[in-house]
Formats: sequence, structure tokens, C-alpha cells
Amino acid sequence: MVRQRDSVQPILYCFSVKISCAARFALLGISFLLVIFFVGCKKKEANRLAPAQIHQITRDLAAAGRSAAPSGTEIHTGLQASDSDRQSTDSLDITLFSEGPDGSALPETTRVERSLGAVATRYGLTKMPLLCREGICFSYMKFSVRTHVIHFHIRPKLAQGSDSGARSSGPRLAIILDDLGSDRAAAEAVFALGYPLTISILPNHEHSADIAQEAHRRGFQVMLHLPMQSVANETPEARELRPGMPPPEVAAMVDRFLQNVPDAAGVNNHQGSQATADAALMDELMPVLRERHLFYVDSRTTAATVAYDTAQDFGVRSAFRNVPFLDDVAQVAAVRKQLELSLRGAREKGEAVAIGHPHPATLQALREVLPQAQAQGVRLVPASELTH
Repeated sequence: MVRQRDSVQPILYCFSVKISCAARFALLGISFLLVIFFVGCKKKEANRLAPAQIHQITRDLAAAGRSAAPSGTEIHTGLQASDSDRQSTDSLDITLFSEGPDGSALPETTRVERSLGAVATRYGLTKMPLLCREGICFSYMKFSVRTHVIHFHIRPKLAQGSDSGARSSGPRLAIILDDLGSDRAAAEAVFALGYPLTISILPNHEHSADIAQEAHRRGFQVMLHLPMQSVANETPEARELRPGMPPPEVAAMVDRFLQNVPDAAGVNNHQGSQATADAALMDELMPVLRERHLFYVDSRTTAATVAYDTAQDFGVRSAFRNVPFLDDVAQVAAVRKQLELSLRGAREKGEAVAIGHPHPATLQALREVLPQAQAQGVRLVPASELTH
């Protein structure tokens, strides 16, 4: 009996060892596969284009599309790619208008696609077809990650501009007065003019909040005059938006400024010739304004500004100064001349956005010239009415 027990024991021992070895090999195999999987994921993540890179490609795609598309084509960009949502992509919506009532596809569609393809090839993007309910849809990918969704719409030509007359109501002029916040008497003088001017207030000045509240109470439109970095030797505000700021800091700064300028409906830049020319900073700012339902007016303190175009790309209602500053020369005669140019600009362009400051000379020129606006058929409006 003892021998039988002794003879069985080694067999059982060997069997248990065989199971143990097989399990170990299986675990090693699974571990190896997991390592390959995670390394692949990490490599894919590391290769993903940064949102700023995707946005730049989107701008280049839009520019190529506009150059190849027939007159009247509508091209809208969406800069939605972000680090917070790794599945997000930018988008490009292109609407071409057909001569036929059926909205049949146009030969020009192929030409625009080729133009986009040249840009995609330059950036090493791969085109992938997509299903959509109408039109033509496809995506671009980089390192097997989708970066862009492109949607072509074909519309009958009769649909183009069918509602364009809804906004037209004769020449309109918006006048924004900047830099309020320190001088309560200057604000009172602006209020006393009795015209629907737009008041843009610097944050963190002695009377910023008081002037904003009083302007709103009296029916004036209030804007945040957002401090931004300049390339010139202008005196900067204590706190201002600067290129290179992290996105959370941009949002936090805007929120602090808005708390100090209550009832602000929109934003325009204070100085900012360096900041508004920085595409990365504008890419961070515009989503903040969109989320807070604020419009944006580009003061155009530099010809290199990308602020208005970026606002349009992000779906922020926006406008830009399209006549000369009113009071670069703060003398009544000079300001009067600039105001007359603004009225003429409104008549010729249909709408004009002018910007000045609450200097005594500016206020006196406003008193003298603005009564002429109605006689010339120009309607004074808040800045928001000229945003698109």
C-alpha cells in the first residue's frame, strides 16, 4: 500500500507542474500582447496632431477651397479639435450653388476637392469616405486618427442669399468709445450725449464696475475692453492676455475681467497688436467668448491681426473696425473729419464700425456731427447689431 501511494505521488506532482508551466506561458503571452497593445496606443497618442496644428491645416484647407470654388460659394470652418476631447475634429462645410432647380452636383465640386486634396497631401493626410444623408462627405486622417470632417452641400442657386435682405435696413454706424473705467465724469459726459453709443470699459479701474452698471441701466450697450499685449511701447495694463498663456489661464483671466465689468455683452481688444496677431492665443480666446455668449469686435490695431477670422472660425458673432480711428489726433476739427468719413463709410459699405475715446475733443465733435447722421440716412446702432 505504501508503494502504491509513493508511485502515484510523483505522477500527480508532474501533472501539477505541467499545468503551472502552461499557465505561466499563457500569462506571459497575454502580458506580451498587452504590452504591444499599450505601446501601440501610446505611440498613436504621441503621434496625434496638436489642436493648433489641426486648426492651421483647417485654415489652409479653407483658403484652398475659396481659391478653387466659384463665386458665391459659402465655406464655413469649425475649429472644434481640442485636447479635452481626443475624438473631436475640425470641420469644413462647403456649399456650392447649382444653376438647376434640382441642386445637382457641379463640376466645380471636383475642382474644389482636388484643391483640398493638394493641401491634405502636403500635410500627409489620408482621405476616407463617409456616409451622409445629403451632399458629399469625407474625412481626413493622420496617423490613423481622424482630424477633419469635410461636407459638401449642393443647393439650387435660387436658395442663395434668400434671407440676405432681412438684416438690411439702410446704412448703419456703430460707434464704440473705449477706455472708460477711471473717469466717472467722462462717462457722465458720454451718457449726456443721448445717442446709442457702445461703451467699452477697461477692467480693474477705479470706476469700472460703477460705470458698467450705470451704462447698462441707462440703456447703453456695454463691452469689456479686453487688455492684450502690444508690440509697441504703449503703457500696458497690470494684467493682460499674452501669447503663450495656458488655456485655463486665458479663461480665468477673462472671467475675472467680466466680473469687474458687469453686463458686458461683447468684447473688443485694448491695444493687442501682438496678441491679436498670435493665432494660438486667439484659438484659446474665442471658445471662451463663445461659451459665454459674447460677441467680439476686432479693433484692428495691427494689419497682422487674425482675431476676426478666428472668431468667425469658432462661430463667435463678430465684426471689425472698418473706418479709421476717430481720435488719433485729439482735436475737434480732426475728429469731426474722421466722423464725417465714418458716416460716408456707412453709406458706401452699408455698415461701419468706428472706435474713439472719451476725450473732450471727441465728445465735442460727436455733439456737432451726430445730428447729421439721420439727415444723411445713417442709423446709429449698438455694436452687436453689426456682428455676423
